[in-house]
Amino acid sequence: MQKVKMLNGYPFIHYSKESYSTDELLQRSKVFYENMDKRRTCRDFSDKPVPREVIDNILLTASTAPSGAHKQPWTFCVVHDAALKQQIRTAAEAEEKESYDNRMSEEWLKDLAPIGTDWQKPFLETAPYLIIVFSRSYETEANGHKHQNYYVKESVGIACGFLLAAIHNAGLIALTHTPSPMNFLSTILNRPANEKPFLLIPVGYAADECWVPDLKRKSLEEISVWF
Repeated sequence: MQKVKMLNGYPFIHYSKESYSTDELLQRSKVFYENMDKRRTCRDFSDKPVPREVIDNILLTASTAPSGAHKQPWTFCVVHDAALKQQIRTAAEAEEKESYDNRMSEEWLKDLAPIGTDWQKPFLETAPYLIIVFSRSYETEANGHKHQNYYVKESVGIACGFLLAAIHNAGLIALTHTPSPMNFLSTILNRPANEKPFLLIPVGYAADECWVPDLKRKSLEEISVWF
């Protein structure tokens, strides 16, 4: 039976993490890194179906992320319906074309050139699922009272990191798509006023012909400082 301890009037349960030897710690951390180092942002999706249970498990993994005051200020909208995906693609491409033609600076466009992106987003219809992550700035109680959530951007950002890791771990590919502005997603999906679109993530299998830029990640020395 789970032991419960009351602190400040609230129940706490005992937390125990499996203990590993130093060698096991090193091996586990290395294996996980080597797996995640294979993760790439992909744009060439297969339309091969993915079992819904896989997506459910991925979402549950994302929901284990820490959040400010444990408010869990996120909603994961999963779009599988072809008509909705087509609406989202049309709206996203309209915003992207405006961005590429008029909003982005020359420096920005130059930085994007090695990645090979443009305003056309066919993957929004090809991928079997679109996961649209919404952040929840506040909650509304039954009596209409609003109470705020805390560290919303940080919390949702961490959850998205968990989500991307879970997608890769399952053997699927993903793309972090951020058409700006993204208000059209709230309209198409009829989301409440307390939710704002945060990230649009197509999810599925890689196409038989899937190409990614030959990019190099920064070294450990470039990303870390030890004191």
